[in-house]
Amino acid sequence: MIHKIEIENFHSIRDRQILDLRAPANAPEDTDRLVECWRGSVDRAPKVVAVFGANGSGKSNLLRGLSFAAWFIHSSFSLAPKAEIPHEPFSDEESFDRPTKLKLWLSGLEKLSSAGQGNRVECQYCYELEIGHASEGDRHVVSEGIFRWPTSTKRRTRLFERFKDGSIRSASAFALSGYKGALEKVLRPNASVISTLAQLNHPVSAFIAETAQLVESNIFLEKVEFEEDAVLRRYIGDPQIVERFNREISRIDVGVRALEITRCGKLPKVLFRHEGLAFPMPAILESHGTRQFLKFFPMISDTLATGGIAIIDELDAAIHPMLLPEIVGWFHDPSRNPRNAQLWMSCNNASLLEDLSKDEIVFCEKGGSGRTEMYCLNDVKGVRRNDNYYRKYLGGVFGAVPRVG
Repeated sequence: MIHKIEIENFHSIRDRQILDLRAPANAPEDTDRLVECWRGSVDRAPKVVAVFGANGSGKSNLLRGLSFAAWFIHSSFSLAPKAEIPHEPFSDEESFDRPTKLKLWLSGLEKLSSAGQGNRVECQYCYELEIGHASEGDRHVVSEGIFRWPTSTKRRTRLFERFKDGSIRSASAFALSGYKGALEKVLRPNASVISTLAQLNHPVSAFIAETAQLVESNIFLEKVEFEEDAVLRRYIGDPQIVERFNREISRIDVGVRALEITRCGKLPKVLFRHEGLAFPMPAILESHGTRQFLKFFPMISDTLATGGIAIIDELDAAIHPMLLPEIVGWFHDPSRNPRNAQLWMSCNNASLLEDLSKDEIVFCEKGGSGRTEMYCLNDVKGVRRNDNYYRKYLGGVFGAVPRVG
């Protein structure tokens, strides 16, 4: 679970922006919306983070930053040796000479060597990445590191740290001995230490890379539109996802009662059975909203099952506003979300504010200079937990609304 982020010089985010999602001490104790930042922590953070703001305010860039960091950790080694790191600094001359900086504070296992062996003691981690822009087409890692706060000392300690000259320093827990020589030969300026070491079968890095891959997103450089044929193949090949989909769709009044996999000759086919209709209908005849729900459901279901993080840009774009609170509620429900999976989403539908707590709401706003500013509703003074956030937001009390006229 991510409980704090820091982004600087990344797309429309020019100046350093910090989102600290840790709930204040007076937040309700009996809420199902907050969970320990890591097991045993006194700090709590939301399982759902909804980002609101005008069109073009930078909501997608905030989500893009999270997706980019996760991708860089686990998959940047897949870039060609001289390929450019796929991101953009803020578009002014001064920013091009400044580095891009990303920091994520999150939970993780304290003893990585015992991952999968039943030891589930957790502590706070921070991943830090700095990317330089020496010239056009030259984007390279300046520094990188993973730091943590072990429960025994509660002091920041280095797991590994990468410096400008390419040297690596690490703690014994990172178990780099025996891999350092090979790492120095293959580590590239456009790839992360973790993704590189994972290729060398370094156990700790492989575990971290696998954990980072639990972040699922529909936005990277651009918003990703799921190919319907690929989604349908997922349902055809996975009876469990069909079972989970039917369990949920039967509870939601969209007219669909079940998804069925049948065969048309030798080929499988996806059909939808409706209340009151004699014959099931092909997917192509379903409503756009139902088909969008069909596309997003595997990502949401997988995230709830693994305890990962789902990052969804514009989840509300084609989902009925009465269905959105239902999906959000899946993350709140401990029985549906026993591993404390987290949902990050951007929203244009302000009506969802009526179903969120103040701890779950983030705003993005862009001024005349084109620079995105990010802030939590908890950062706005004078906001009470029983306020009508929907009315106050549309009334401009919190900012981050379109300027019309």
